[in-house]
Amino acid sequence: MKSILRPRSFGMLILALILAASVYGFAAANTVPDTLAGDGTGAISGYTISNIVYDLNNSDPSTIDGIDFTLSAAATEVHITLNGGSWTSCTITGGTSVSCAVSQSVLTAANLRVIAAD
Repeated sequence: MKSILRPRSFGMLILALILAASVYGFAAANTVPDTLAGDGTGAISGYTISNIVYDLNNSDPSTIDGIDFTLSAAATEVHITLNGGSWTSCTITGGTSVSCAVSQSVLTAANLRVIAAD
């Protein structure tokens, strides 16, 4: 009957344990930073538009050159359309003040739609 604890077998067992401990040591050295994840809900409330001013063309006052207005809260992006036509990007001129350059006949201007997002 052969003994398992022969010097040769014992040496192989020690070598295998050292190798396993080394591999475990490298695997245990991985670091993962803390991260955030979550799920939640929040109400989407609209903006109130006030102080609407239609800027007329000086040489042809039957044409609207621009529209200025005030939002009820600050936004980072604002777009408008008159009568459902093409969308125009607006410039936020400070805080809640917005200025939009357009070219629209006063006669055909019937509907102003504003989309704003923070």
